[in-house]
Amino acid sequence: MWQLISGIFPYAILYTIPLLITALGGLFSERSGVVNIGLEGLMVMGMFSSAFTIIQLQSVVPNLALWIGLLAGMAAGMLFSLLHAFASINLSANQVISGTAINMMAGAITLFLARNITGSGNIRIQRGFTPNEVPVLSDIPILGKLFFTNAYVTTLVILLILVLSSFVLYKTPFGLRLRACGENPQAAEAAGINVRRMRYIGVLISGAFAALGGAVIIVTYSGEFNGSAAGLGFLALAALIFGQWRPFGVLGATFFFGFASTVANVSQVIPELKVIPPVILQTFPYVVTLIALIMFSKSSQAPRAAGEPFDSGKR
Repeated sequence: MWQLISGIFPYAILYTIPLLITALGGLFSERSGVVNIGLEGLMVMGMFSSAFTIIQLQSVVPNLALWIGLLAGMAAGMLFSLLHAFASINLSANQVISGTAINMMAGAITLFLARNITGSGNIRIQRGFTPNEVPVLSDIPILGKLFFTNAYVTTLVILLILVLSSFVLYKTPFGLRLRACGENPQAAEAAGINVRRMRYIGVLISGAFAALGGAVIIVTYSGEFNGSAAGLGFLALAALIFGQWRPFGVLGATFFFGFASTVANVSQVIPELKVIPPVILQTFPYVVTLIALIMFSKSSQAPRAAGEPFDSGKR
């Protein structure tokens, strides 16, 4: 049993990390009062931008190409999220429809560009990050074997972002203002907070983080852009609700989904799991997602003004 768990854990963490950073992006957006269901499209935009940047630079600056690719993906996600921010904040458009448009546009635009670049619609990078042992931490009994023996550097970076995000949201004036805009924007404006600006910042952070989630997939276990994020953006939204819009709650939810997805993917090579029909394990993460959403729907602690357009009294 220990060998089974220790064998699955590194892959579970690998699948969890893109979900985690994408859900954190949704957290910043919704805490500011803007619902962003366009996370899937922003992930796709990050995947395309990072893959394209890396293949252009990998022969020129091989040691920096992957990092520049991650930054390029984040920049592209921020720029693309401006469409959602403008529609939702300036035009007071329906945020669900705007997010749906983002998903549709991202897939179409990136596939069109990829087909014109490669002819096939796929962009494959030469190499990505490789997993390594984390010095000192890998020597910790039990936990070191599970979490730090085959760790990617991107995992450590995103866990650091998680800690910083929690600190920023709950321990800084910026976080207080952002949360106020998602709870009671009228009161926030009366207190002198520029609600529109704070919501723009929340959506831009959301775009950067979701695109980073897509870029991490490219530089770790995928290595190829094919025009799809396989529904991970929607799963990140479910994890955001399951985690009750709190950073460490989101961590727990995304790890659960990552672990369930890993078990489903490796079930046919593990003797103990072969007796379970594959279709049951493959649908398990999504069934649990639906059950979790039903269970938490009545006790939801979503920002009260999330999804509501804000019409400033200032002209």
